[in-house]
Amino acid sequence: MRDVCTDFEAELREFNGETGHVHLLVRYPPKVALSSLVGSLKGVSARRLRQEFPTHIHKYLRGKHFWSPSYFAASCAGAPLEIIKEYIENQKRPD
Repeated sequence: MRDVCTDFEAELREFNGETGHVHLLVRYPPKVALSSLVGSLKGVSARRLRQEFPTHIHKYLRGKHFWSPSYFAASCAGAPLEIIKEYIENQKRPD
């Protein structure tokens, strides 16, 4: 995830998740289309997970896909960064 963010001149500040989804706190420049960043994060991570865990990954697939086509994004400009980071840190880790 960090490498993909770097390719987009973005910074991955926090990463965690729960069963079925992940939480990322990313600082990205205004010139980056969020849909492109998310698409790349999903594509690269799915490809790497398939390569690293080829037999284990099948129980997590949705048809032939690892990630849902949807995503949720929210702006946290003006919110204290530490509170956002604390929220993400307190989420369960993916199984």
